[in-house]
Amino acid sequence: MKLGTAIAEIMRREGIEILCGYPVNHLIEHAAKAEIRPVMVRQERVGVHMADAISRVTSGRTIGAFCMQHGPGAENAMGGVAQCFGESVPVLVLPMGYQRRLAHIEPNFNSSEAMKPFAKSSEPIILAAEVANIFRRAFTKLKNGRGGPVIVEIPADMWNEEVPEPLNYTPVLRTRYGADPVHVREAAALLAGAKRPVIYAGQGVHYAQAWPQLKRLAERLAIPVTTSLGGKSSFPETHPLSLGSGGLAVPRAVPKFLAEADVIFGIGCSFTETSFGIAMPKGKAIIHSTLDPNHLNKDVEARIGLVGDAGLVLDALLEEIGKTVTADRDASAVAAEIAASHEEWLAKWMPKLTSNDAPLNPYRVLWDLQHTVDIDNTIITHDAGSPRDQLSPFWKAVEPLSYLGWGKTTQLGYGLGLAMGAKLAKPDKLCINVWGDAAIGFTGMDFETAVRERIPIMSILLNNFSMAIELKVMPISTEKYRSTDISGDYAAMARAFGGYGERVTKPEDIIPAIKRGIQKTREGVPVLLEFITSKETEVSRPGT
Repeated sequence: MKLGTAIAEIMRREGIEILCGYPVNHLIEHAAKAEIRPVMVRQERVGVHMADAISRVTSGRTIGAFCMQHGPGAENAMGGVAQCFGESVPVLVLPMGYQRRLAHIEPNFNSSEAMKPFAKSSEPIILAAEVANIFRRAFTKLKNGRGGPVIVEIPADMWNEEVPEPLNYTPVLRTRYGADPVHVREAAALLAGAKRPVIYAGQGVHYAQAWPQLKRLAERLAIPVTTSLGGKSSFPETHPLSLGSGGLAVPRAVPKFLAEADVIFGIGCSFTETSFGIAMPKGKAIIHSTLDPNHLNKDVEARIGLVGDAGLVLDALLEEIGKTVTADRDASAVAAEIAASHEEWLAKWMPKLTSNDAPLNPYRVLWDLQHTVDIDNTIITHDAGSPRDQLSPFWKAVEPLSYLGWGKTTQLGYGLGLAMGAKLAKPDKLCINVWGDAAIGFTGMDFETAVRERIPIMSILLNNFSMAIELKVMPISTEKYRSTDISGDYAAMARAFGGYGERVTKPEDIIPAIKRGIQKTREGVPVLLEFITSKETEVSRPGT
């Protein structure tokens, strides 16, 4: 069989049903013949973002895939690949490449070399007979260990090459590994004996699907739980032991309880130091459970390291703790302390969350959104900047993988592709992206992709006609040259593309517009609701 037919068959056997892409890449045709749906985007970065979400919302059980043209197509995709690398998301990236005789001649862009620094692995196909071995290596890396993009480059002169039949390919194994039992015993004793422990849960809990074990551990030892943005929704945020998520903006309880903790247990996290995550206080006893041993002592000093799958680690900890703690500890005192902190914090923010001002306060828009949608049946994501910081502290995620949080690298325009990919993978969910007028300038044309490809997402746009975050750092250029001013009628743009677009300016119209938008998505129509907002810059930072 021809090389393209073999690659498509391997993908089909590995359970890939959707190939995001942009032509010319001949794999698109071969995939379509194999009943793999091609979804064409308007720019390559958004296509990688869509594949990214497919992997995220399935805990990596379905691998998102993206293909693109050699040269400029691959160059355009690099930002999306780097985002997957920064967020540890397993995505199969399949660029065309220059003909083998030209692949290493400058200035030709060589994807397998150029993307290697921010990929889990990168390999070109240079012999058709090796295709099964190459994809066996690729999918093994995608399905095991810490996630990340995997590059398989297909040179343009390979498509007519013959692959020996029958195709020798069986879907690769998925395996897990657990922590050293000695260290498990040490961690169990330290946690059980701690006076003020806190659990910090990362997205490794999502990939391990270890949500029940996390909840059992918290309840057994009455331990408060916070999460990274990537780990948000791994623990129900309506639970009495939930502190909320820790990003650049946080509920007051998160820094308070971390500062007062004697032991911090990081599970399924990297503890990567970032401006968009909660900083770990110094001088704490830290138990670090991570899938990647390279993360141990990378940014924080760990007293105990538990290297392994978050589910296996939590299972082992629960078994060990159960030998001495045979019933759930009384959580009433710590739950009351958490509730009091939340109540005091929310009291400060309620004037913004319930503001009747016009232009609208963005906090009011997101507060009304949260109280209008069916939270249990919604997947929401944010964009970089204000949408992230205005949404993440206040949105209470309940169901696992209902919130796609991110932030180690913060590309504007990321959320639209995530929402579309989530909707492709979970068509029964209401999938929402929240972005600002800066982000829509980066990827807004791909709202047309949602219309054309019949992906009925709901896009919430907060439009303040300004780069509001930058106002404080660009006062002179703003005053003299209006450098932070941006504008557009984005609801009209959505309608021009064939979607449903509505502009909202009055607080009493917020909820009715959201309800109309939800109904339109049920009818199969992508929705963009444009809320005209104030230049709100205050966020819930630690200490506020």
